[in-house]
Amino acid sequence: MTYTVQDRFYLKAKKEHYLARAVYKLEEIQKKHRILRTGDRVLDLGAAPGSWIQLTSGVVGRSGLVVGIDLKQIEHAFGNRVITIQGDIFDLEFVETAVRDYLPFDVVLSDMAPATSGIRVADSARSALLFQRAFEIAHWALRPGGTFLAKMFHGPEFHQLLTEVKKEFSRTRAIRPEATRKQSREIYILGIKLRCLQNDTADRGSEAK
Repeated sequence: MTYTVQDRFYLKAKKEHYLARAVYKLEEIQKKHRILRTGDRVLDLGAAPGSWIQLTSGVVGRSGLVVGIDLKQIEHAFGNRVITIQGDIFDLEFVETAVRDYLPFDVVLSDMAPATSGIRVADSARSALLFQRAFEIAHWALRPGGTFLAKMFHGPEFHQLLTEVKKEFSRTRAIRPEATRKQSREIYILGIKLRCLQNDTADRGSEAK
């Protein structure tokens, strides 16, 4: 079941011409942690309808690049330094082919969420799978020192996945932005400064810009 939350963030997004209220979650994280910088290459997973792309492309500017991927077609037209691709992130060949020419990325974002069933355990497990896949892509696609931000539902898998992120990044944060709906179990895990492991540097494209 889908529905529109017409709260103050929804109304603000309409007024400021953003494609979705979710943009304010990323905006808050950006203000506190400055994860996006001018000139960054950014991979946005689960990018539709495109509000995170709108904010991100504005921050990275003309010297940066944003690549957005989603199962759904992203219909909004962005600037020249934005590339949108329709496809399944669980298709390994698709992902490798789609982003190969843009490696390495400075930041990997994921606001992916499963179609919810109302069964908390099942929804949590599906969300964890999406988070895990985003984490795998980030480990492969990020440059050493890069940043990873992804959403998941807080459930039994949360602490294990947070521990996995801590092993790969120098600093981690669990964040619940103000724009998150009160009844939602959404939480974001932020990994800062991907550690460079000697045996996988070449695999994920380690040359810095």
